[in-house]
Amino acid sequence: MSQLIASEYTSFEDIRKMRAEGTEYWEARELASVLEYVQWRNFVKVIDRAMLSCKNSGFEPQDHFAEVSKMIEIGKGGQRASIDYQLTRYACYLIVQNGDPRKEIIALGQTYFALQTRRAEVANYFNQLDEDRKRLVIRGDIKQWNQMLAEAAHEAGIITDKEFAEFQNAGYMGLYGGLKVADIHKRKGLKRSDKILDFMGSTELIANLFRISQAEEKLRKEGIATPAEAVEAHLIVGTEVRETIKRVGGTLPEDLPTPKRSISEVEREQLRKLHEMDQLMLDE
Repeated sequence: MSQLIASEYTSFEDIRKMRAEGTEYWEARELASVLEYVQWRNFVKVIDRAMLSCKNSGFEPQDHFAEVSKMIEIGKGGQRASIDYQLTRYACYLIVQNGDPRKEIIALGQTYFALQTRRAEVANYFNQLDEDRKRLVIRGDIKQWNQMLAEAAHEAGIITDKEFAEFQNAGYMGLYGGLKVADIHKRKGLKRSDKILDFMGSTELIANLFRISQAEEKLRKEGIATPAEAVEAHLIVGTEVRETIKRVGGTLPEDLPTPKRSISEVEREQLRKLHEMDQLMLDE
C-alpha cells in the first residue's frame, strides 16, 4: 500500500507545472487522466462543482481556475482547439473534494492537495457567508462523510437495504429524540422525493455532520463488527450529540426551521449565476 501511495503522489507531482514567475499550476485535462476520468464531459461536472465551492468559500473562481485554449489530438493525426484550465493547488483540492469518493485515487488526491488545506482558508470566510452558501459548504462535507460512514457500516456487517435503513434511523433517533427518518420527513412537510438533508439550515446540518463524522470514527476506532453493534453505536453517538446541544443551550434539531428552498435548488441557482458571470466576462 505504501508503494501505491508513493506512486500516486508522484503522479500528482509529475504533472505539476511552473510558470516563469515561479507559481505552480496543474492542467485540468492532465489531472482528469490521473484521477481516472475517461470522459472530459464528466470531469467538467466536477470542475463546475469545485468552482461553485470556491465561490462559496469567498474566493473568485477565475483566480484558481484559469480557462485557457489548448490544442488536443483527434483522429488521424488532426488537432482542434478545446477548453482547458490551469488550476491552482487549491482548485485541485476542491476538485478532488467534489470527485467520486469511492475511487481510491480521489482519496489519495485529497490527502496530497490538503498539504495547503482548504479548511484553514474556509474558516476565515465561513462566518461571512450568507445562509444558503453556508448550507452548500456543509452539505458538501456531509456527502463525503456519509460515504465514509456507509463504508464503515458495510465493514461492520451492514449489507442489506433493510439493515442500512435501521442503521440510519438509529442515528437520527438519537439526535432527534426518537424520531425516525420518516417522522422527520413528515415533520418538515416534505414530498416523498425530497431528501431530508437538502431541507436543513446550516445549524441543523452542522449537528448532523458531527453525528455522521463521530459515528464513522466510533465504528472504525472500536472495530465494531456486527450490525447490531453498529446500530447501537450510531444511536449512542446521535444521543450524545443531542445531549451536547442541550448542555450548551442550543435549539434541538427537530425544532429548527425548515428552509423553503432545497440545497439542490440553491446549487442550481448558484451554478447558473456562475455560468452567467463567465459568459459576461467572455463577451467583454
